[in-house]
Amino acid sequence: MAGSSLLVLIDDIAAVLDDVSLMTKMAAKKTAGVLGDDLALNAQQVSGVRAEREIPVVWAVAKGSFINKLILVPSALAISAFIPWLVTPLLMVGGAYLCFEGFEKLAHKFLHSKAEDVAEHAQLVEAVADPATDLVAFEKDKIKGAIRTDFILSAEIIAITLGTVAAAPLSQQVIVLSGIAIVMTVGVYGLVAGIVKLDDLGLWLTQKPGQMAKGIGGAILRAAPYMMKSLSVIGTAAMFLVGGGILTHGVPVVHHWIESVGAAAGSGGFIVPVLLNGVAGIVAGAVVLVGVMAASKIWKALKG
Repeated sequence: MAGSSLLVLIDDIAAVLDDVSLMTKMAAKKTAGVLGDDLALNAQQVSGVRAEREIPVVWAVAKGSFINKLILVPSALAISAFIPWLVTPLLMVGGAYLCFEGFEKLAHKFLHSKAEDVAEHAQLVEAVADPATDLVAFEKDKIKGAIRTDFILSAEIIAITLGTVAAAPLSQQVIVLSGIAIVMTVGVYGLVAGIVKLDDLGLWLTQKPGQMAKGIGGAILRAAPYMMKSLSVIGTAAMFLVGGGILTHGVPVVHHWIESVGAAAGSGGFIVPVLLNGVAGIVAGAVVLVGVMAASKIWKALKG
């Protein structure tokens, strides 16, 4: 009897772990868009810091990110346990915010010239190089800004993950949410640390005597800026796809229509829903941005 009970227990544990693994994979897939943007944003946040302080700054932001998760994960579990009806509205808000943030990036790109961006970057570099600049205060501002950005993006990741596991038992919700929080934090800031030190690695290799090392180092130095740009572009596109997908799933009529269009498209139907979700994300982002700009003008007028 004891042996049978043990086998049943092992089988139950295996089933739970299998469910957890499946839900974790689904959650990771759904949060990939936020992860890409999180990675690009945080790598940009620590730019401008002196080379020898880059890793300590990344570590400080990573610790802040863990604190963010310690706040967000229990809050998400409490919502799921006591007010589960709030999960879908939170997902919709998170999806709308993703679309808004993505469209704001596009609007910034088209509304600001390249010369303005270059001038802003040059001003940042000059401020860091100035001996009169309080580098301690500068670092603290950088860290605080990065942690605020992380909190918003982490909230999106946790909300999306919560939507994936909302119907699961509490124990599985705890495992999946905690696992995603840890993996995302370690993964993002590990990659951020690697990205911000790429130029140092390239420079170090170019100073080696061998031609191969010099060639690899030069290639890394040339590729590093394009990698950052690629991360930003991919992250923005993924924000529209993920955010648009969340919004369309939250409106059954639209979701069923997109599925029917995809089914009617035949062999290439798998890509149609993705594109339609992306279009929905772009439209939603534009609508939210216009609303935010209008509300901002009204608020300023009232204050004035």
